Amino acid sequence: MSALTVSQDPDQNWDDLVRYWEEMEWPEGSKVEIIEGIITVSPAPAYRHNVIAERIQRRLYSVIPEDWGIFQTLAIAVPSRLGMLIPDLVVTPVQERPEAESHIPAALAALVVEVTSKSNARHDRVSKPAAYATAGIPLYLLVDRWAAGGPTVTLYGEPKGDVYRVLGAVKFGDPIKVPAPFDLTIDTSEFPVD
Repeated sequence: MSALTVSQDPDQNWDDLVRYWEEMEWPEGSKVEIIEGIITVSPAPAYRHNVIAERIQRRLYSVIPEDWGIFQTLAIAVPSRLGMLIPDLVVTPVQERPEAESHIPAALAALVVEVTSKSNARHDRVSKPAAYATAGIPLYLLVDRWAAGGPTVTLYGEPKGDVYRVLGAVKFGDPIKVPAPFDLTIDTSEFPVD
């Protein structure tokens, strides 16, 4: 199943777009994001996709502080890029009283993880990293199951404007190091290959 985009009035402002995103009844189990001002509805991730996210999440729990969380369905807002994004994993300090119930500001995230799906890999490779970098999220881990040369894992960091620097890139099977504050090596040989 492919992603679906919902056209919006180009004159709509950010608050109207978020209100529409929050109040509309979307298909049960779907992932609904605002990417570059366009509401995008994607099917729930497939099993192997979820296994990869779970393996990364399990490793992250061993290194994060007690007052941090790892969230799988938390929306993060990047208003300057007209984005309301739901990464596969968001690592952030837990907010006692968030400003909004439906999302947090993206700048609060310490790490975001995306695992590509065949139908919307371009968003994870292009649109989302630009938004994450713009928001100043220090680290972005992209698990690209559908890369042209075979599955890869790329760690991005040191955001400037809407661009990250590549801190490391490996093929599935090789370990990748995630720096402080995580100081973690992820064994990608545990990831299922399609």
